[in-house]
Amino acid sequence: MSANKRGLRPDLALVADLVPAGSRVLDLGCGGGELLDVLTRTKGCRGTGVEKDPEEVLSAIRRGVPLIELDLDTQLDEFADGSYDIVVLSRTLQTVRHPQQLLQEMARIAPRMVVSMPNFGLWRHRLRLLTGHMPRSKDLPFSWYDTPNLHHATLVDLEELFVRLGLRVEQRIPLDEAGRVGRLGGRAANLMAGAAVYVLVTN
Repeated sequence: MSANKRGLRPDLALVADLVPAGSRVLDLGCGGGELLDVLTRTKGCRGTGVEKDPEEVLSAIRRGVPLIELDLDTQLDEFADGSYDIVVLSRTLQTVRHPQQLLQEMARIAPRMVVSMPNFGLWRHRLRLLTGHMPRSKDLPFSWYDTPNLHHATLVDLEELFVRLGLRVEQRIPLDEAGRVGRLGGRAANLMAGAAVYVLVTN
């Protein structure tokens, strides 16, 4: 990983590599703006972040990242059709009320999307369910009573939703539990991957 990406989470560094240089980027659930900061400085991208957590908003503002405070479930109609080249949604889809509608809005705003999400089908999660407890891991670190996650899905579930919405998976990159790129393909990734990153295009 290059020095200018060392401050990013491993999965965000991967996302940064997947964004073409010079792109107009919309980063939904951008947190403190770390990804957009790197893309602007190192790849000549122009971007906008969307975030509503007050502390994260302040962090993004301190970085000088252009940011809009919007609700991802109800206010993405603020963005015109095709107004960006690529929309990024990193580990956020499971926290919104209406994932299907959000993906449809993303497809309207840009022809290309990068989406990452924790994998509820990881073998460790299945084993913990057998012991009578809800899964917890590095990718799903919260207790059931304080989690921000409203939805849990396996990679199979997620990919079925992509197909239903007419989104084509251009790249599927499984990540192991440490956030490193895994080498598993097919259904094995649904068992062994802690999360996955997808590059999606509209058909």
